[in-house]
Amino acid sequence: MSKRSGSTMVEKILATKSGKDKVEAGELVNAKVDLALGNDITAPVAIKEFERFGLDKVFDPGKIVLVPDHFTPNKDIAAAEQVMVLRRFAKRYGIKHYYEVGRMGIEHALLPEQGLVGPGMVIIGADSHTCTYGAVGAFATGVGSTDLAAAMAIGEAWFKVPQTILFEYDGILPKWVSGKDLILYTIGQIGVEGARYMAMEFTGSAIDDLSMDGRLTMANMAIEAGGKCGYVQPDKVTFSYLKGRAKKPYTPVYSDKDANYIKVIQYDVNLLEPQIAFPPSPDNVRPVSQAGGIKIDQVVIGSCTNGRIEDLRMAARVIKDKKVSPKVRLLVIPATQLIYRQALEEGLLTTFIDAEAAVSTPTCGPCLGGHMGILASGEKALSTTNRNFIGRMGHPESEVYLCNPAVAAASAVAGEIVHPEEVM
Repeated sequence: MSKRSGSTMVEKILATKSGKDKVEAGELVNAKVDLALGNDITAPVAIKEFERFGLDKVFDPGKIVLVPDHFTPNKDIAAAEQVMVLRRFAKRYGIKHYYEVGRMGIEHALLPEQGLVGPGMVIIGADSHTCTYGAVGAFATGVGSTDLAAAMAIGEAWFKVPQTILFEYDGILPKWVSGKDLILYTIGQIGVEGARYMAMEFTGSAIDDLSMDGRLTMANMAIEAGGKCGYVQPDKVTFSYLKGRAKKPYTPVYSDKDANYIKVIQYDVNLLEPQIAFPPSPDNVRPVSQAGGIKIDQVVIGSCTNGRIEDLRMAARVIKDKKVSPKVRLLVIPATQLIYRQALEEGLLTTFIDAEAAVSTPTCGPCLGGHMGILASGEKALSTTNRNFIGRMGHPESEVYLCNPAVAAASAVAGEIVHPEEVM
């Protein structure tokens, strides 16, 4: 596209946080950080680096969040030692937002739920799926553990201002099609490097109608297209979600009408089917009608991508009064304690247990092949998680297929990958 004079939402946020009137794509900036996040895998490395600085305090104990969620509840001695590093650091430096078993959740579901993220913020996390928070109009991105250490010390991080691709989704989503399908379809179209180090702005009538849970799912998987971040500009859905939840006042930021997008990509979603990402990559995407009745051994419903209450409701609608195939293990993992309790109160957990699923406490667990659902050689899993690389969930000769929660539930009943309507 020809050069235009306006700025995108991301450019405006980075300009403000770096003390500039305007920034351009490709420019290097030092920006003040509103929130810095670490988990039980990445934070111990950052803490080790931080301790080399010899400081007696962090930049702001209210702007650091530590969430042991990957291997928790602790799966072994090594995992327990990792969490102990976080616990001791949190106590020593008075970290206000430390969430452990019983109070924790999967980090990228927990932070929005707790109202810690909001429009106009710069959020970094030593986890690639930190881009989730773009759903509420923030600039949020993953960083390395050493960058997290520096941010915990000085409250700043450096960035190259990303170019932005505008994705317009118009139409009405068909039944059983969700935000997960929109982002899987997009990744399938542009590839895992299609938005490399770019911001992905999601807009259009289908996005206007999408719930916050759906938006969080889309922003979460921007990294699977190589994106630096993914975001939706704040609107009435955002403000409704943040009402009574946001911990601090916020200022919405919007892209100018003449913002300089590197390209605009338009999709008509009216006829979109549920999408399946075949192994070994999130961009190997086909509609469910082309899944060909692939037999499966395990189904996982959960993760920072699809473990929210809307996801559990969708899965429960499909599986109610049915049984999981005796050839399949179904694991259901609510993403936070509050989601777990809400699912309990709504009877969703009873529905899953009656169907003979196993319901777990919040954990990343099987998503990264951590625990509580490891695959053996030759096994196939269908999962609502975000990655399906070789060996992602266990043995390198296992396979992982990605889908939305409705397809996951239906396939658990059928024993093979099917459209939800095939079991209704």
